[in-house]
Amino acid sequence: MDRHALAWGRPLAAAAIALSLPLSSAALAAAPEAPPALRVCASKGAAPYAAVDGSGFENRIAATVAGAMNRKAEFVWTDKPAIFLVRDMLDKGACDVIVGIDDGDPRVLTTTPYYRTGYAFITRADSDLKLGNWSDDDLSRVRRIAYQFHSPSEEMLKQTGLYEDNLIYQYSLINFTDRRNQYTQVPGDVLVSEVAKGAADVAVAFAPDVARYVKASSIPLRMTMIDRNGMTAAGKLVPQQFDQSMAVRKDDAALRSELDAAIAKVRPQIAAILREEGIPPMEPGLGQ
Repeated sequence: MDRHALAWGRPLAAAAIALSLPLSSAALAAAPEAPPALRVCASKGAAPYAAVDGSGFENRIAATVAGAMNRKAEFVWTDKPAIFLVRDMLDKGACDVIVGIDDGDPRVLTTTPYYRTGYAFITRADSDLKLGNWSDDDLSRVRRIAYQFHSPSEEMLKQTGLYEDNLIYQYSLINFTDRRNQYTQVPGDVLVSEVAKGAADVAVAFAPDVARYVKASSIPLRMTMIDRNGMTAAGKLVPQQFDQSMAVRKDDAALRSELDAAIAKVRPQIAAILREEGIPPMEPGLGQ
């Protein structure tokens, strides 16, 4: 090898490297910063919606929407039930978005709804009960019914004559825990298993709470969406179906707009996630 070539080559290479350094630094300085993560409020006790292992269907929806925003979904977890996410997490700035909230919730700004769902009757597939709403004659044949506390179902049961006779059974599902000054709920998988094993004639639940358990049951089950609003004896309307949106703080209209644009892009993917979960498809924005 020519020694002169080596002598010339090294200084020339060094000069080239030296010239390239300012350009690389300038290029790095000009490169846009990565968008911040989408901080999603989530409860550790909110399965099947959200789960720390990522198996919740809202985990997947959040990741899909975040991806459409060129962001990454970052879940901020609390040990408290999901009913406290607005007060104790979103409003305090611990996170920036809640996935899955009733459209128009006055505590927050809500996005354009991305699906509609509601309460459903769950019966065994071999049952001859025909239930579609709270006015159906077959309710008179029901002897034992499992339901969710603090729900429209509980309110409507008080209109049917089934409530008082059912109380001992219902409280057995939570081991007779006192509900005063605490949030106590019957898990969705328990409601489904009570029907599957014949301990209850029917269960009434919010469809997303139980859809995966109905789908996975070894005993064939039937989930029928309640097709119209309930009405109390005093004439009070008790809605059974609700549009579902995402929520941000009231002063964060910019993030809501960004979420709206992302939701519009990935509606087919969101619909696919809901179908896989077993949630009956319903178009948002449709009244009853």
